[in-house]
Amino acid sequence: MPSDKEKHDTKILAVAGKGGVGKTSIAASIVRLLAENHPDSRILAIDADPAVGLSTALGIEVEITIDDIRKAVVAAAEKGDTRDAVELLGEARYRIFDALVEADGFSFIAVGRPEAAGCYCKVNLYLKEVISILADNFDYVVIDGEAGVEQINRRVMEKVTHLLLITDSSRKGTQVIRTIKKVADELVMYEQVGAIANRLPSMDVKQYLDMGDIPVLAYIPSDAALAEFDLKGENVFFLPKDAAIVRGAREALTKIGLLDGEH
Repeated sequence: MPSDKEKHDTKILAVAGKGGVGKTSIAASIVRLLAENHPDSRILAIDADPAVGLSTALGIEVEITIDDIRKAVVAAAEKGDTRDAVELLGEARYRIFDALVEADGFSFIAVGRPEAAGCYCKVNLYLKEVISILADNFDYVVIDGEAGVEQINRRVMEKVTHLLLITDSSRKGTQVIRTIKKVADELVMYEQVGAIANRLPSMDVKQYLDMGDIPVLAYIPSDAALAEFDLKGENVFFLPKDAAIVRGAREALTKIGLLDGEH
């Protein structure tokens, strides 16, 4: 079991922003860079977005999600399972580890889709507990959150070390990350926060981006090669090291002290 010091030292990176800004590609690039540069560390990627894109970006085949486990335990209770609620909850906690996929250099787990259209409450509450249980077993946890402010607002990610807010060059994108930061300031314990401006049509637009008081960690130009990768559903580990999104993610991780500047 990890010691108290190891628990304290776990780095939890939550990646958030509005939909369509390349949030998942950046989260995947962060996982790749941590795996490449910290080969002796335990790294966990959590796909907490119901759109379920991180698995594709990391080349992972998902067979079971944590929501599948939750539903199975609930179904057992509803069918008259005589075990009490505490035992059923303990089983759910244990089975979480069945949903872990071991990849080269990192582990992966997917939250899955909510149980009904527009209903995120139960899966978000369960996700909060899962993050808490799993985090103690890893050195780095990278969470690709759902688009918008919902998981922050529900305190799903109430204790992270690094809050990374992704925007594009649109006014809507910057408004969303400023809103997430405002909500996080009230509801989330975090150590560092920073923005990554992605898919910029030109570096000239930097001067027009209103990030409020959020420090900018990287500006990333639009990348035709990445767009093609996204369309084909290919693994970010196959992107060249000098690809714009990999360089931008590297710059961001270096600025928050999780990579050495030499990498």
